[in-house]
Amino acid sequence: MNDCRLLLMGLVMTASAATQLHADEPPGPLRAGIIGLDTSHCVAFTELLNAASPTPDLAGVRVVAAFPGGSPDIPDSRDRVAGYTARMRELGVEIVDSIEALLPLVDVVLVESVDGRPHLAQASAVIRAGKPLFIDKPVAGSLADAVEIYRLAREHHVPCFSSSGLRFSQGIAGMRTDERVGGVIGCEARSPATIEPHHPDLYWYGIHGVETLYTIMGPGCVSVARAHTDGADVVVGVWRDGRIGTFRGVRQGAAEFGATVFGAKAVVQSGGFDGYRPLVAAIVQFFRTGQPPVSAEETLEIYAFMEAADESKRQGGTPVTLESVLAKARKEAAAKNLSAAGK
Repeated sequence: MNDCRLLLMGLVMTASAATQLHADEPPGPLRAGIIGLDTSHCVAFTELLNAASPTPDLAGVRVVAAFPGGSPDIPDSRDRVAGYTARMRELGVEIVDSIEALLPLVDVVLVESVDGRPHLAQASAVIRAGKPLFIDKPVAGSLADAVEIYRLAREHHVPCFSSSGLRFSQGIAGMRTDERVGGVIGCEARSPATIEPHHPDLYWYGIHGVETLYTIMGPGCVSVARAHTDGADVVVGVWRDGRIGTFRGVRQGAAEFGATVFGAKAVVQSGGFDGYRPLVAAIVQFFRTGQPPVSAEETLEIYAFMEAADESKRQGGTPVTLESVLAKARKEAAAKNLSAAGK
């Protein structure tokens, strides 16, 4: 009997020690999946996340699987899938043939499809599976789809965020608190603004400059008016507190990322694009904590800003309120839900 007790005590102590040892071990990296291999982002992000010795701000997330996707009616998508898929295989990422096959293999998801139109369907599958997700720009192919994505994320309690990488570039992110500025009174942001015919005009590439504008000004825009030519767009936004912010989208001549910031103390030039690393670090922090660095409300306002700019263009440059386009998008999203429920 004593021998049995000693054996039992030994087993318990061994199990306890093993449990303590396991508890002291750092948790394994989160397994990330990518949807959409038609953008340079998928390779650039994976090279950062899957580095042999990632820096602490990039550690803890590893890309393990990807679904190529692709849009045959957009050359920038169709013509790049094969090359990026091959490169991802070289990086050791498993390539699967559907989102359904991807989801059981991963803990978190990056929707990287360069085409915003399939984002609602792609994000819906991820959200319903309960996986936190980052959605690369544009968040969707329409404001109504963007509204629906965030409604689903809220309903299913799934963390979700979307952003341009410009938001996290140091010389842009720090403008609101820059002592030289002394408080932002206004801003003129600029970026290339290539138009893709399947998307609202500014969603495709103007988003970078509009996100820069919002990073510096913060949310609160009430209405916008747009002047448009083949070579450029200028969108003037009036904020609720009386400040004015403008976006200049360039399609002819020299173009760059950046902003002129009008402050209480000085007029200051922002920095430009710092590369992908700051955005990827923000994505890693988001996946670790479940806390989106950009709220749903601000993201929807950014896309409403761009949709209102389109509506102003249709109306010959007259001011359009953001609330009017958001109300219309909410009705469209609700109508689609009712239609889908009736099927």
